[in-house]
Amino acid sequence: MYERKIPKDLDCGMAMTMEIIGNKWKPCLLYSIYKGINRPGQLQQQNPKASRQVLNQQLKELEAHGIIRKVVYAQLPPKVEYFLTELGETLIPVLEAMTAWGNSFIVKEEVFPAVEEEILPTVEEEILPIVEQEILPIVKEEILPVRP
Repeated sequence: MYERKIPKDLDCGMAMTMEIIGNKWKPCLLYSIYKGINRPGQLQQQNPKASRQVLNQQLKELEAHGIIRKVVYAQLPPKVEYFLTELGETLIPVLEAMTAWGNSFIVKEEVFPAVEEEILPTVEEEILPIVEQEILPIVKEEILPVRP
């Protein structure tokens, strides 16, 4: 069995968050499940660049962390679906913020592809007020009280 030479430091909130949702496809999987795409084949179609093996591994890790639950229906052929748990639903504001940030970045790149970075609004000017006004109150009210 593989043993890490340097143990993970999970005392920091960011380190814990990255441990749970930090892999390449986990945020995409969570967002897809949140949007109602919950069958393994559908998740594969939604993320065609990821191998089925990688998606299955990351789904197992999310399940082990209690973020999603796997439902296997007793029928032939077997049917499997994934759903967000109550804990997983607390990640929705984080996923929405990541999506909003990514969408704003895409728009900037399309509108100003050749503009120097100094001219574009900075993260502090655009994103930080949104996070402070919209995301932090949700985190304080909904996510922090859920902690075990």
